[in-house]
Amino acid sequence: MAQNKILSDLSKANKKFLSFYPGEPIGRQPVHTVYGGAHLFSSELASKMSQSALKTLNEFAPKPESLAQIIGASKEDNALWQKIHSRVVAKLQKEAVEDFRIDFEDGYGIRADEEEDGHAGNTAAEMVKGMKDKSLPPFIGIRIKPLTNESMKRSLRTLDLVISEIVNKTKGKLPDGFVITLPKITITEQSTTLTKTLEDLEKKLKLRSGTLKFEIMVETTQSVLNEIGQCPLREFVSAGKGRCIGAHFGTYDYTAGNGITAAYQTMAHSACDFAKHMMKVSLTGTGIMLSDGATNVMPVGNSEVVHRAWKLSYDHIRHSMINGFYQGWDLHPAQLPIRYAAVYYFFLESLDSTTQRLKSFVEKAARATLLGDVFDDAATGQGLLNFFLRGLSCGAISEKEAIATGLTLNEIYGRSFMKILEGRK
Repeated sequence: MAQNKILSDLSKANKKFLSFYPGEPIGRQPVHTVYGGAHLFSSELASKMSQSALKTLNEFAPKPESLAQIIGASKEDNALWQKIHSRVVAKLQKEAVEDFRIDFEDGYGIRADEEEDGHAGNTAAEMVKGMKDKSLPPFIGIRIKPLTNESMKRSLRTLDLVISEIVNKTKGKLPDGFVITLPKITITEQSTTLTKTLEDLEKKLKLRSGTLKFEIMVETTQSVLNEIGQCPLREFVSAGKGRCIGAHFGTYDYTAGNGITAAYQTMAHSACDFAKHMMKVSLTGTGIMLSDGATNVMPVGNSEVVHRAWKLSYDHIRHSMINGFYQGWDLHPAQLPIRYAAVYYFFLESLDSTTQRLKSFVEKAARATLLGDVFDDAATGQGLLNFFLRGLSCGAISEKEAIATGLTLNEIYGRSFMKILEGRK
């Protein structure tokens, strides 16, 4: 009897633990978020950025070998870069912008209330037009100002104006993938306040409860360690009551807050790696989508300038992905070609080995598999599946390449490795 009680208590504790870590993000995660000032937004902006990105690629890297040379790839990778280049072109033609954030913060600045009200109204009108014309990216949203004493009233007014205008003009609809970005969060009460505001907006506009989602920006030292030396990120997320779906890292505010001079404020700085690792440790397995920041050196100018900026961006993006951040920021259409080149190379360079690992693992079901010098156990299966899901969603991997794993497309898009094993028992 005593042992049964002990085991029962342990079982409850295990279930409670698992409730804190439900798993990786459900659904598609974009590989980037493009930021642009609200005063410049139009329903055709994604299409215009696509055209501009293609023009830049054709001008500065029209052939696979020229793109590979910029990156510093070896000649042995020529065949791989042929594939990458063609897929980058196809991506830029079809869906150059995966996620766009209409910015009322740093990319917009401080303006008179009347002027910001006008831009809020125009933002709503252009989003409604984009919904009608089907010209918006798969994910879109707005970044409001921080909920500090200085800007909280203006921030929430803009939020209300944009959302209310959209919902009223569409009779209750919002763009697909709509999200609000809360910058420079420092205390849990800011997340609580935004959550309560969104609840009230849903009631006022007769939206289904939970419709309005938000993401937080980690760009202050206080959001990594608070005044008593604890990491508050889980509290920030929990205060969202299920509405908080993402956490984005703000490279330049964070490094500035650490006293790092402008010349050394880069995405690869060790201070940034520390903060991002804290984000991973705190939020991995919670379903929160994590994103790195942006390279602020724009590829604009002559060939030498563009190529140098592309190489820098490539190195930053690769650094992010190696460290488990599969999403980042872009600030200019000329950054889009190198975004996809870096992402596609990351997936395609290890496609063959990952395909064989997953194929071998699935064939032997739940039994651990030793393939070459890499050992896979059951916990690895979902990670291998996620590799293909991410690669498929952004266009790096084709469906034909994915089913070489021995899985069907239905199994892959089912997103659950355990369900695949259950279905094959």
